Amino acid sequence: MVKPTSVSNTIRSLRFANGEMTQAALADRIGVTRQTVIAIEQGRYSPSLEVAFQIAQVFKVSLDDVFQYPDLP
Repeated sequence: MVKPTSVSNTIRSLRFANGEMTQAALADRIGVTRQTVIAIEQGRYSPSLEVAFQIAQVFKVSLDDVFQYPDLP
């Protein structure tokens, strides 16, 4: 069983704010499968640093605008 990641993201919101981009369209733009985009969106998978930057570039935002990590106690 895969452990969910602690990293949260705003990919779904960003997709809808950018012309209701589909998961498949985002996947094509960054060179991954639609299933990978789904897993990242749902917090079941943390993308590589390269893929994370590619996602941010697609939406023309900073990495911090896409991905958030909880503050350490």
